[in-house]
Amino acid sequence: MGQLRQKSPFEFTGGNLCLDFANTVDNRTSERATELLTDYSRLLRWGEESEAANKKTLDKLSALARESPGNAQLAVRRAVQLRDAIYDVFSAIAQRRGIPSTALATLNHAVRNALEHAQVVPLNRHFAWEWILPENHLDSILWPVARTAAELLTSEDLAYVRQCASFTCAWLFLDRTKNHRRRWCDMKTCGNRDKARRYYQRQKNA
Repeated sequence: MGQLRQKSPFEFTGGNLCLDFANTVDNRTSERATELLTDYSRLLRWGEESEAANKKTLDKLSALARESPGNAQLAVRRAVQLRDAIYDVFSAIAQRRGIPSTALATLNHAVRNALEHAQVVPLNRHFAWEWILPENHLDSILWPVARTAAELLTSEDLAYVRQCASFTCAWLFLDRTKNHRRRWCDMKTCGNRDKARRYYQRQKNA
């Protein structure tokens, strides 16, 4: 039997590619914040699990990273910068705060870069977006992230961007519930932890 693959460090509860990317820090607002994009192989794994890139492209990017480890590290730094900019922009929207100009500028730079590598192609009597030679660019995984962030910012769904009510989590998600009152990124994790915390507090007060 082959070796079992290590459990994924990533979760996909955001309901949108760019929000899932923003959520690649565990316990973001706690003293135990954990960076999940630790190296280029982690970035590729996120790209695989999120379906931001296909296997053929991912395999070629992996080979390219082995040939150019310094450029791969640079791509990771750019990924983290974009990730944090997306988080800052959408967190401000969720909390109805002013949009930080530096974060928006970083996002816009990534959007312009992505669109330089995009084209429209015919597909079954319709048209679709296609990336130009993504396997030649170590940061090409960021292109669909930047595009979906721009699309979300200019869509009606922007009104449903929420931030997890857990003080230590603060992940972002799209609230697609009927009454739009969802509070947790995932009820099974943050929601249950909050229930347990409130139960403990009631017992203690009693």
